[in-house]
Amino acid sequence: MRTEILGPMDVDDAPDIAVIGGIHGDEPCGVQAIERFCSGALIDAIQRPVKLIIANERALEANMRYIEGDLNRLFPGDPESELYEERLAFDLYQEIKDCTTLGFHSTISFDQPFGTFANLTPQKATIMQALPLEHAADFSGHVTGRGVNLSEFVNVEAGYQGSEAAVENAYACLIAYLRVMDALPAEADITPTTHYQVQHTIEKIPNEIYDVHVNNFEQVSPGMEYATTGTGKSLLADSAFWPVLMSSHGHDTLLGYAAKRTGEISATVTDSD
Repeated sequence: MRTEILGPMDVDDAPDIAVIGGIHGDEPCGVQAIERFCSGALIDAIQRPVKLIIANERALEANMRYIEGDLNRLFPGDPESELYEERLAFDLYQEIKDCTTLGFHSTISFDQPFGTFANLTPQKATIMQALPLEHAADFSGHVTGRGVNLSEFVNVEAGYQGSEAAVENAYACLIAYLRVMDALPAEADITPTTHYQVQHTIEKIPNEIYDVHVNNFEQVSPGMEYATTGTGKSLLADSAFWPVLMSSHGHDTLLGYAAKRTGEISATVTDSD
């Protein structure tokens, strides 16, 4: 793990905002966005201390999701663990436990950037509104051991894994985040961001091949065929839902998540659809 602290700092100051890239080693967009920022002119405009963290350097070097365990499933970590990533999760948690934190990921399921978080707070809602995102998926109650379970932690899925567009999206979100957190001058542009509350997972049948016939964040109506298997099984929606991270081959055991659209994100959301 590599941490760089930018901005003016007095002796007693400790940064309380952070940015993380490289939680997964095969998702380098956040790392590239951080490196682009650090080599640009805006670095001189930082007006509040901020931590920029490159997390899993070994996995990044190997271009692998992880070395011994999925870092994003192992928070808050264990310094005595035999697993490299579980020890790393502990060290990373120590760096960010007192920070509002933005993490970066990428995906093979959707080409546009979107936010993910759990346990919505006013701060998280403000960040989601300030980032250039149309969608934000709320995983409250559906994930354990992930960064989004930590206090004041949000993620951006920046786009297709390995794409230049994902790097551009991550960089734009990084600048907007630093602005809304008053680490850079200029106001962040507030944009409408729709909130999706994840309801349940959609599991795969082991060893089955899938084709997905719907698009993420577009409503699936009751009775609609949203996927088929290689053996001819048709998956039909029992009720309306909005797909999140749905992909034929993005995960070994999950096809994706079914969510409910609740309306524009705010600290308190109500059912609107």
